[in-house]
Amino acid sequence: MSKVKINANRCKECGLCVVNCPKKAIKFSEEINNSGYKPVEINDELCIACGICYVTCPDGVYEIA
Repeated sequence: MSKVKINANRCKECGLCVVNCPKKAIKFSEEINNSGYKPVEINDELCIACGICYVTCPDGVYEIA
């Protein structure tokens, strides 16, 4: 089960979460979202659900479960 849920269609590929993740658990997908961006994806095995992605994301992509 995923600790962090994402809404890929809200992602605008800004990269703030990618560079701020302390476990380097976030990367850009190869898929394209409805807005034409490559949204983020999370490696659940590396993610510790610290919430930094949630706090740094200006577009409300993340939900911490």
